[in-house]
Parts: sequence; structure tokens; C-alpha cells
Amino acid sequence: MTQERDILDAIQLVVRELRRQFDADAQRTGLTLSRSKLLRTLARMEGATQAQLAQELEIEAPSAKRLIDALERDGFVERRGLEGDARKRALFLTERARHERVEGFAAKIRQEALKGLTPEDLTQARDVLDRISCNLTEIRGDDR
Repeated sequence: MTQERDILDAIQLVVRELRRQFDADAQRTGLTLSRSKLLRTLARMEGATQAQLAQELEIEAPSAKRLIDALERDGFVERRGLEGDARKRALFLTERARHERVEGFAAKIRQEALKGLTPEDLTQARDVLDRISCNLTEIRGDDR
């Protein structure tokens, strides 16, 4: 197996294990990694529309809608009408979302996953991952 393949396989494994661990820890609240990421993003962008949130998360609008529908159904998000545009809805966190400590267990998982790594290790890893991401973006012909 080549080094190139080894590194990409390792990245996939890390993402899979991160998702597994997160989902196991989040199960009691009904959250998944994707739902939690949406909530953390919405916490920075309260009042955003579904389209704005999808763009920020770099996901398709139908995917964002499904996540938001589930989060609204479970009491984490509420939609409110936008003044001046009856067609659009602004998104806001509910009290439940603020009190479930979503960021708490996410921070715990990050801390455990990065245990033993120095700031230099993290900087080097981030630089390598950023370069891989840029290469993939160039292949796609997208300038995001």
C-alpha cells in the first residue's frame, strides 16, 4: 500500500471514529455529529436563514432542511418569521439547545482525541490537512 493511500485511509478512519464516539456520547440528547455541528454553527449565527446556514456549513439546502426539521422536532431549534419577508424564516436556538451542553461533550471528545499531541504537532497536522483540502478543491475546480 502506498503512503498516499495510507494517509487518506488514516483520515477516513479518524473521521469515522470521531463520528462513532460523538454519536455514542450524544445519544442521550438525540444529537448526531451533523446535528451538533449545525447547532454550534447556529450559535454563532442566530437569526440566520436555512440557506445561510447551509452555505456556512457547506452542505446542500435539502440536507440542511432535514437536519433543521429534526432539530426543531426535538426542541433544539425554532423557526421565526423574518420581518419584511414572509417567505423566509430565521433560525434560533431554544433553551433546550442552550442547556444540553452540546459543546461540553464535543470539547471532551476533542480533548481526548488530541491527548498527547503538542501544539507543534497540531500545527503541522493542520497545515498538511489544509494542503490536502486545497488540492481537492483545485481538482473540483471550486474556489470555496
